[in-house]
Amino acid sequence: MKRNFQPGLKLSSGLSLNILTDDELNEIHCATLEVLNDTGVFVEDRAALDCFEGAGALVERESSIVRIPPHVVEDAIGSAPSKVILYGRNPKHDIVLEGTRVHFTNFSEGVMVNDPYTNESRPPKKQDLIDSARVIDYLDEIDFCEKALGAHDVDQRTAPLHNAEAYLTNTSKHCAFGPGNGIFLKKIIEMAQAIAGGVKAFQRRPIVSFTTCPVSPLKLISDCCDIIMSAAKNNVVCNILSMAMAGGTAPVTLAGTLVNHNAEVLSGITLAQLTRRGAPVIYGSSTTAMDLKLASASVGTPECAIISGAVARLARYYSLPSYVAGG
Repeated sequence: MKRNFQPGLKLSSGLSLNILTDDELNEIHCATLEVLNDTGVFVEDRAALDCFEGAGALVERESSIVRIPPHVVEDAIGSAPSKVILYGRNPKHDIVLEGTRVHFTNFSEGVMVNDPYTNESRPPKKQDLIDSARVIDYLDEIDFCEKALGAHDVDQRTAPLHNAEAYLTNTSKHCAFGPGNGIFLKKIIEMAQAIAGGVKAFQRRPIVSFTTCPVSPLKLISDCCDIIMSAAKNNVVCNILSMAMAGGTAPVTLAGTLVNHNAEVLSGITLAQLTRRGAPVIYGSSTTAMDLKLASASVGTPECAIISGAVARLARYYSLPSYVAGG
């Protein structure tokens, strides 16, 4: 089991980058609680609305707006595990996510590939997924496997199942997927159970985890709610990942974007904990700034680096494992 180095830990040596002070973290937290309590979030799924209402949130059924009291959010943060283990098919690839430990994965998902034989730039095929899974499996620098590509040569109504089959059968590392919806999530779990050696074996060592994204600003759409709740019910890790863009779907200021981002992720984590207390979650981010000239997400920029460092610091503030997209 890999317990990688911990940058930022107060040791006698090592590099750290502390974007926010403790007081600034507290300010962002308090502002986030205010947003969730006063503005609320749009929740599209009826079962999720019932879940929030049962916990004491103020639910407006006509508008689907949910206002979550601070004590409900803070209780959910406290019940979420501070450590999760991503299990591989081969136990040597098990990795621990906690504190400041850092691991690396590939990112998802490429929409075009350069054919290695013809040099043609084309949409990915299922064979490309198989090939990429084998490359990821070989590279020691990559600790777990995220779906790098999506198959475009299969029926797109069932593409998540083809994607999962291609990766689960071609890497011995842990696999992470965006399943599309709760129905596909359950089907992918069934695949993983067969590979792991049965239901009990999978429960001991879940070899898959799932990712879902709130829609900025402040929306938990039906599929997102379904994935969060289904993952919690099955006790598998769910990475709740905001993709807010400063100046686009979030305030133009970095502080305002962090509050927006934080509210989206914490609302998803609260839903997970209300579904099953103690459900494993990851505090996720692919948040960045919008390029106001091109109307596109900017990566590899100072703003992206600052936001990425800040959200990782927020996750540590809450004692939650984090996933931060770099670029």
